[in-house]
Amino acid sequence: MIKSMTGFGRASSEEESTRSFSLEMKSVNHRYLDINIRMPKSMISLEERIRRIVGERLNRGKVDIFLNYKNYGQFDTAAKLNVNLADSYVDCLKQIKERYSLKDELSLTLISKFPEVIVLEEHEENLEDIWKELLPLVNKALDTIICMREAEGQKLHEDIVLKSNDIEDNVRKIEAKCPEVLKAYKEKLREKLQGILENVQIDENRLAMEVAIFADKSTIDEEITRLYSHIHQLRNTFLLNEPVGRKLDFIIQEMNREANTIASKSTDLEITNLVINIKNMIEKIREQIQNIE
Repeated sequence: MIKSMTGFGRASSEEESTRSFSLEMKSVNHRYLDINIRMPKSMISLEERIRRIVGERLNRGKVDIFLNYKNYGQFDTAAKLNVNLADSYVDCLKQIKERYSLKDELSLTLISKFPEVIVLEEHEENLEDIWKELLPLVNKALDTIICMREAEGQKLHEDIVLKSNDIEDNVRKIEAKCPEVLKAYKEKLREKLQGILENVQIDENRLAMEVAIFADKSTIDEEITRLYSHIHQLRNTFLLNEPVGRKLDFIIQEMNREANTIASKSTDLEITNLVINIKNMIEKIREQIQNIE
């Protein structure tokens, strides 16, 4: 199925959980797969896992991921006594008291004021437990993005096929016009020679030779055949079950090349106008293809 590269997905955790996740994911067109993740530093070790999951399900596009996380548990931080340091402080104070015959007693208030006697330790969460809750949310956001990309891809497919039909119609008109152009050139050449030579009889063999030379220089049969072939390839490419954006881009470049060649060979105004129509449709398709995965 054809997919665009534009999509948006959002997922969040259930309210009953002690953890709160809020995940947003958006993608736009890009030549390759470019993943950018903004997430809490405490979870940075999970970034590579997220990249791997996204890379397994998306092939192209610039993907921006925003992850917010909160833990409402009661054990995020805890106060801890640095026993060795506290013992060292107390021993030092006792030595000072004895050495200088001080009368002040040691107190809890005094000891607790010393640096790092009591330290706050952050509770280290189990990242595997976090990943078990986060993984379904990543996939849920990806499901939404892929659904949007498929829906838009289908619309692009339908519109490009309609445009390819218009191109084919114009090619058929050019094909039908070619014999008329040759006939008109022959008559125009005859009239020109008659005007120059007046009453002198025209050499029909020579006239036929000149017409043949013109036909050889201006023939666009091969270009028309290749245009039909490219149109057929364009439609068949949509049936492939794989990313086709780059292949479609190549085909449309070849179609544009053939249209330019026809335009350079043509001396007929009607054919020139038909080529302009074709190139206009090709350019519109080219712009749409830039957003196909």
